[in-house]
Amino acid sequence: MQPSLKEIDHRPTVQRVLLITLVLNLLVMVLKAIVGWWTGSLSLLADALHSVTDSANNILGLITSRLASPYPDRDHPYGHQKYEALGALGVAAFLGVACFTILEGAIRRLFQSEEAVTIQATELWLLLLVLGINIFVAFYERRVGRRVRSPILIADAQHTMSDIWVTITVLAGLVGIWIWNFQWLDVVLAFPVAFMVFWSGWSVLRSNLPWLVDEMAIAPEAIRDVVLEVPGVVNCHSIASRGVLGRQVFIEMHLIVNAQDVTTAHKITEAVEAHLEERYSPVRVNIHVEPPDYSSDQISYEQP
Repeated sequence: MQPSLKEIDHRPTVQRVLLITLVLNLLVMVLKAIVGWWTGSLSLLADALHSVTDSANNILGLITSRLASPYPDRDHPYGHQKYEALGALGVAAFLGVACFTILEGAIRRLFQSEEAVTIQATELWLLLLVLGINIFVAFYERRVGRRVRSPILIADAQHTMSDIWVTITVLAGLVGIWIWNFQWLDVVLAFPVAFMVFWSGWSVLRSNLPWLVDEMAIAPEAIRDVVLEVPGVVNCHSIASRGVLGRQVFIEMHLIVNAQDVTTAHKITEAVEAHLEERYSPVRVNIHVEPPDYSSDQISYEQP
């Protein structure tokens, strides 16, 4: 029994969350840019640039989630869900650009004297408001993303989590400037900001590459053990899987069944599909049936 596509199409939920977070991220970006311009803080302006990518990522996510339909068609018989993974890679690309821009600004300020950073208590309170918004967005996106298994929401939540640590770091530096007038803190803290942005981008990239390069989703030995639990199955071999477990998995295999007619063999394969669906939902299974006297010890594919 194959899963109902209506049950796995969570695009309306994803789009609603992205619209809400887009509005909040635009507010955060504006507040950081205003306070950064008032104070002349390089690290805060870099943080505002980081927030520009938050808004761009939300827009990108809205586009890709609209395209990422699980419904197969003639041109995309496996559905369109890789568009969401491509959107997550776009998040990583935006973060890479932000990292380079932050480093470039920090290195330039090391060799050029500019006006001192000035900070007031009102501006620190505004940054605390920004921090609160970021915390809400990160936990909201992560909670919904895990519930609907959306890679773009989870990736964007990771991005926003990095934004939280960036804002905390920048806020600590501005407090140091406000209390002790440590002007060097502003430039020094721009470097860990850049590192946090880079690490966030790398994490997003690493979590989405397996989906795009068709890496093994489930160990073939584990699939074989599940299949052998079904009555009428003699053995299975040439097992392959791809996708992401919990998001969408595709399984192919050769199945040896104890059946002398097509009807019995068909019933056994349907039982195998239902058993795999129960264990690894959502999953689409493609089975090549073989007679009971066929034998093979090749569980999966080996490197030549």
